[in-house]
Amino acid sequence: MKNVQAKIQTFAGAMMVPVILLVLVGFFVGIGSAFTNYIFPEGSLLYKLFSMITSMGFMFMNNLQLWFAVAIAFTLAKKEKGWAAFAGLIMYFCYAGGIQCWASMEGWTAETTAVEALMADGYSQMEALNFNSMWTNALGMFTYNMGIFSGLISGLLAAAIHNRFVDTKLPAMFAFFAGTKTVMIMVTLISVPAALITYYVWPYIAAGLQGITGFIGSSGLLGTFIFGTLDKALLPFGIHHLIAFPIEYSAVGGTMTIDGVVYEGVRNIINGQAASAAATGYITRNFTNGRLLFQLAGLPGAAFAMYRCAKPENRKKVAALLIPAVFTLAMVGVSEPIEYTFLFVAPMLYWLVYAPMCGLCYVLAEVFKISINGTALFFMIPNIFQPQKVHAMAAIWLLPLTFAMYYLIFKIVISRFNLKTPGREDAKIKLMSKKEYNELKQVGEGGKADDAEDAELEVRIIEALGGADNILNVTCCATRLRVNLKDEKLMAPDEAWKEHLEALGVVHVKDSVQIIYGVRVQGIATRVKDILNMD
Repeated sequence: MKNVQAKIQTFAGAMMVPVILLVLVGFFVGIGSAFTNYIFPEGSLLYKLFSMITSMGFMFMNNLQLWFAVAIAFTLAKKEKGWAAFAGLIMYFCYAGGIQCWASMEGWTAETTAVEALMADGYSQMEALNFNSMWTNALGMFTYNMGIFSGLISGLLAAAIHNRFVDTKLPAMFAFFAGTKTVMIMVTLISVPAALITYYVWPYIAAGLQGITGFIGSSGLLGTFIFGTLDKALLPFGIHHLIAFPIEYSAVGGTMTIDGVVYEGVRNIINGQAASAAATGYITRNFTNGRLLFQLAGLPGAAFAMYRCAKPENRKKVAALLIPAVFTLAMVGVSEPIEYTFLFVAPMLYWLVYAPMCGLCYVLAEVFKISINGTALFFMIPNIFQPQKVHAMAAIWLLPLTFAMYYLIFKIVISRFNLKTPGREDAKIKLMSKKEYNELKQVGEGGKADDAEDAELEVRIIEALGGADNILNVTCCATRLRVNLKDEKLMAPDEAWKEHLEALGVVHVKDSVQIIYGVRVQGIATRVKDILNMD
């Protein structure tokens, strides 16, 4: 089970790579459309420039499957990541093109799958609409409308093929085709059966996804509560993206026609509304508005409760721990730092109290019809340019109510069950000394590092992982450094990471570890790989 969990976590982390493009979509479309719709006259130079910015945003959004294919392929590759990314690109075009080719030979084209043509062949209107919705034109190819799933499949297949064949050796006369060239050959060959299998299996999968969509649409507030609770409950396992991404970026989250264009997924729908001059607001049930409440008020309330529950002599140190985490949360929406502050010392507080309360925040935001683009202050900037589409007056009283609710519940639970949140332990809060740290981080034959405290953070991270020879692979997601190890027993204890190495928490899976560093993790991962001379 740990092995399965590790693979799922790695895959979920790979899905986060294209997120930077998804962030740009909100900015480019939201701000660019504001200027072209309401400010600059059509045909002016500035109108043309901002139209280019808006079109870039839609280009990113309309080709999500391609970004996922490339990102997942190189993220999951163990070496030669550039070649793996290229393999992901080739796999996607071969895979989608294969479906197009086989479909055309079976008689299905853009013309024959049109609703009118299908009804003329005896389909009912509903059957024709459902069948037509399975097809689309993607990057010049008429193929199944799989959304991001075609990119996920292509990326996973490319990564698996790459890792299997990248070290292939051939006789001297065929040496040119060895290694990465073998990968390219195998990618093209395997795309054929993959396309054939998908051609016959996808209609059943599509029917299942339509069923999920129907459940989400008909489940009302119960479905919203379940989604919000699971979104947080799965966070410690690193797989919460698996339930959020399909709803946000595929037809699972619903569809909407805006200005004659069909948008799939709640985030894409919001971007379509941001671009439309006729839109009067953003959708209310977008499965993200609840974050506004617990990120700007709920978690700050929980942090204040932990501060108040700490021993008086420890409160300054607790405040120094929590205030930066709350600031990061409010500005960019990264909630893990403060969540892991109490998760590792009071896991039941997290799963039995905090996660359901977050689900309740999603429900409250939906009940009182809050609709806004973005849920952290930095990502709300596009709203400044189109304030007429924002409907969040209820947040004026919901935010202080949420703060008070989280504060009171956390304070009562912490005090009643004597939970060891920061500052409540008998020992004083303090950083581990150099001597204590060196004694804890024995790394086999590598011995001790007497200058550990003077070395840069990334060097100390490598030493605490058991040395360079113990590290197999280093990647990261939005907040976590993900490392595969030869022997996990050689790494420093969790206490050393949190007390001495600036980590916010540590998650262990089979033969790998995830170290939470928050939004700065990308720079740390890059520097670690530079020191290790790792691709």
